[in-house]
Amino acid sequence: MTADTWQVVAAVVVFAGAYVAIATEFVHRVQAALVGAALMLAIGASNGEVAFFSQEAGIDWNVIFLLLGMMIVVSVVKQTGLFEYVAVWAAKRACGRPYRVLVLLCLITAVASAALDNVTTVLLIAPVTLLVCDRIGVRPEGFLIAEAMASNIGGMATLIGDPPNIIIASRADLSFNDFLVNLAPLVVVLMGVFVLLTRWLFRASFTYDADRAAAVMDLDERRAIRDPKLLSRSLVVLALILVFFSLHTVLHVDPSVVALLGAGALVLVSGLSSEEFLEDVEWETLVFFAGLFIMVGALVNIGVIEYLGEQAVDAVGGRYLLAVTGLLFGSAVLSGIVDNIPYVATMSPLVADLVESGGGSTQANSLWWALAIGADLGGNATAIGASANVVVTGIAARNGYPISFWRFTRYGLVVTAVTITLSWPYLWLRYFVLV
Repeated sequence: MTADTWQVVAAVVVFAGAYVAIATEFVHRVQAALVGAALMLAIGASNGEVAFFSQEAGIDWNVIFLLLGMMIVVSVVKQTGLFEYVAVWAAKRACGRPYRVLVLLCLITAVASAALDNVTTVLLIAPVTLLVCDRIGVRPEGFLIAEAMASNIGGMATLIGDPPNIIIASRADLSFNDFLVNLAPLVVVLMGVFVLLTRWLFRASFTYDADRAAAVMDLDERRAIRDPKLLSRSLVVLALILVFFSLHTVLHVDPSVVALLGAGALVLVSGLSSEEFLEDVEWETLVFFAGLFIMVGALVNIGVIEYLGEQAVDAVGGRYLLAVTGLLFGSAVLSGIVDNIPYVATMSPLVADLVESGGGSTQANSLWWALAIGADLGGNATAIGASANVVVTGIAARNGYPISFWRFTRYGLVVTAVTITLSWPYLWLRYFVLV
């Protein structure tokens, strides 16, 4: 057995072991990710230069610092009472009925995820969810899981909505409008189906308490605002952040830079102490992401993921409907196992070769949309399939409502299976029949 072969086998074993540890919760997920990352470095599947500086196979610092910046922004905004205001407003609009509350929050999440990005959206909506669930007397776990999934579905509609879309747009030279025209109609359909599906999936969370609902209807949401001056400043900074997020492809400024600049500006105008604006930073989530990126990056570095992708490409040949089908369902499966960001970064060069071999035809270009749909929706399959899922489970655990890997996954597998299955007819009709 050659050294290279030994490294490949060892890396796969390490990744599988860490994944099993995370899935079974045999050890804490942060411990599993850090030990897995350390072992990948120890066996030479990765090294310091690759793990910390490689764009393809290292830690995605843009994701880490985007999260850090937005966590600080959320922590400052929380001091104003805005989240309590929105929580009471949402509960009153839904008349205190849990299912209506969930639908309203999921729709807000989906729309916001398309306009911003799904990670930023769940960072903003999760605190609201915790408060509104407390007001109406229900446990928030089902609501948080549903919102993470809604963010992944809604984020699929635009170039900036989901990080894999940014990678695909860069590789395929696709514009914001390309994503909107090709994927937004599907997102509308899938969100309608998802809202109906939540009525069955999370039915245990919809315990109606008439007394709590009546108490909520009597509340005045305006009294929740504790610091109007800080709120005004925060809304101005937050609006600027959102504008720059939307224009980042035009201005060529990374979302992580926008988030850090916004966090710095908000800290400056808030006058809060470091203890106050750092208290809601999910340090465990950031460390978990770093470990996960190193582990997956090691598989990228030694060619495991590229090999799997090449085998799929060879099996498909020039049969584009078969290629679309394999890419759609294959991406959904693999994005549920590894984070969809490094997966798309690895697959996009292979898809580019396939599209180029097809002369850029409509059918060949449909491979890009199959990759985007499969990766974005496949991220819903497991608790670590998408960045938004990791963030939501981290916030839930921090607030005393831990969501296990399997609790998230048993819902995620159903949602992913339904949405991916519905996406195939869309791809077939739009790019192979109605052309």
